[in-house]
Formats: sequence, C-alpha cells, structure tokens
Amino acid sequence: MVNTSFTRDVQFPALPIEEWEDTKNTLHLFLQVVGKVRLALHPKMNHWWHVPFYVSVRGLTTGPIPYEDMTFEMEFNFRDSGHLLRIETSEGDSKTVPLKGLSVAGFYEKVFSCLNELGITANVKPVPYDIPGVTEPFASDYQHSSYDEEYANRFWRILVQVDSIFKVFRGWFTGKGSPVHFFWHHADLAFTLFSGRPAPVKEGANPVEREASSHEIISFGFWAGDQNVREPAFYAYMHPQPEGFMEEPLRPKEAFWSPEAGEAFLMYEDVRNADSPEKAVLDFLESVYMAGAKRANLNIDGLRPQLSEKQFKEQSSGVKEHPRVKEHSGIKEHPRILEKLERPYD
Repeated sequence: MVNTSFTRDVQFPALPIEEWEDTKNTLHLFLQVVGKVRLALHPKMNHWWHVPFYVSVRGLTTGPIPYEDMTFEMEFNFRDSGHLLRIETSEGDSKTVPLKGLSVAGFYEKVFSCLNELGITANVKPVPYDIPGVTEPFASDYQHSSYDEEYANRFWRILVQVDSIFKVFRGWFTGKGSPVHFFWHHADLAFTLFSGRPAPVKEGANPVEREASSHEIISFGFWAGDQNVREPAFYAYMHPQPEGFMEEPLRPKEAFWSPEAGEAFLMYEDVRNADSPEKAVLDFLESVYMAGAKRANLNIDGLRPQLSEKQFKEQSSGVKEHPRVKEHSGIKEHPRILEKLERPYD
C-alpha cells in the first residue's frame, strides 16, 4: 500500500518560513546575482520575459543565453548533495560555484570570476533589487551567508509540483499567455494570461510600467512568503481590476480575497493538507479566472481549446495520469495576466 502521507511530504513538504528564513534570504540574493547576468545579456522580450528563470530537473535555470558566437547556461542544482551553481557553455566548457559556505560577497566574486574565465563579460548593477531592508552591494555583503540544503531542496521540490500544475492549467488557455517562469526579484513562480484587450495606461507610469501593464491580464503565482505574509502562498490578481471582481466566490473554501492587496490568496499549508493538493490549486486558479472572466466579460468560448474531452484528457495527462486532469476534465477556462507591474529591473 502506498504511504500517501509520506508521498505528500516528499512532493509537498512543509516549509515554515521561521525555520529557513536566513537560508531563504541568502538564496534570494544568490538568485539575484545570477538573475542580473541573464537580465544584462539575454535579448530583450516584451513583458520582461527575458528576465526570469525556469524550473529544471535539478533546480532553477536561466536557460540558454546567447553570447557572441556561443550560448551559455547558469543552473542552480538543489537536487544533489553539495548544492551548486553550474555555468556551462555551448563550447563544452563549464565552471561550478558551491552554494553552502559562501556569503553573498563570496558567491558574487566567484560567479563573476568563473564568467571571466569562460570569456563572458556581463555589466550589471551589483546591488539587491527590491528586497525590503537589504541594500548592501553584493561585493560587500558578508552578512547573508546561511545555507541549509534541506530547506533549499524542499523549496525546489515544491516548485517542481507547482510548475507542473501551473503548466497544465496554462495549457488549457489558447490565447496569449506567458510561460510558467520564476521571477528572481520577488522569488515567485508565476504565469500570466492575456485577454487580448488593451488596458488603460496608469497615470504617472514610467515606460517600463506602461509596457508591462499595457494589456488586460490575469496573473497567478506562488511564493515562499516574505516579511508581510509569513508563510508560503498562492496568489492571483487581475489588471485592471473590474468592478465586483473580489465579490465573486473562490474555491477551495480556504481561499480568500485580500482587499488590501487587491488579490486572492490560498495558503500553501491548506494545499498540502488537502485531499488532493493538485485539485485544490486548480480549483483556486479556475475560480479566480472565472471571477475575472465574468466581471470583465471575457470571451471564454473563444479562448478555450478546441478539443474533444478525450483529446483534452490525453493532452493534459503528461505526468503520472494526472489526478488534477481526471478531476478537472470539465474546466474550459483559465488565465494569468501580468508580472506584478514591475518597476524597471536593475
């Protein structure tokens, strides 16, 4: 007999912020060091889609970054013992940087030393981006140096599951949508769906904000918590927010609207304790999407996949006979639209 509680703890492990906050803060800065390299060197894309990372079989990766006559990739390995960052080029050269035992200053120095040895130059602004209370330049930050491999691994294992669920839901939408990607500025895994309609320009918005918020969107994500929200959570919001959006019902019953944040939330602990964590997340995504679709009069029929129910189940069952698909084969709508109106990255 399968021990479902053991399986649950492996796939959706506990992640109390108090037990790994020092590691979380250090890792966040490590991610920003590498993220700024991708920001500096990857060709620009709309909505800042050239900036984020992607969940990989080992951890998080930049994906291939073009550089002169080659490409290179930077991948965090949170899976194997001895966590590290691996930098590899299409020429077959590679360098590694350990994650444990280094301060942010030490990590920053080693990363750019490795890039230099590989013939790669990246001009970045070497300071943290939008982390409250953290302003010390990377090169002189010796304070952040905690790294617990167990909790970094737990975080990655959760991202693997959430990435899979998000991709299933994202795949049911035939309109414009972002990839499922990991934004290193706030350390959240997210995706956005677009209705296809332009959005009014926010008064006083800078050029970056105007581009990021140029269209009507619904956005979904997951993050490990922060100084204000002291536990991991799923979130969703719509821009611009239609009247009555937050009056619509949410599922599962544990989900709630936050008028202060203008978003819907579902706490991770409620998901991991659900009979089916996958179904709980899909219910949440669908209910927020339907709230936006109803209040903004979206063309749901015109945006859903033109598949028979049999085709729909087959194309959505990529991993292990998805219970999420079996239980949600009737869902015909979904979205995620925007990247939190980010200010310019730097």
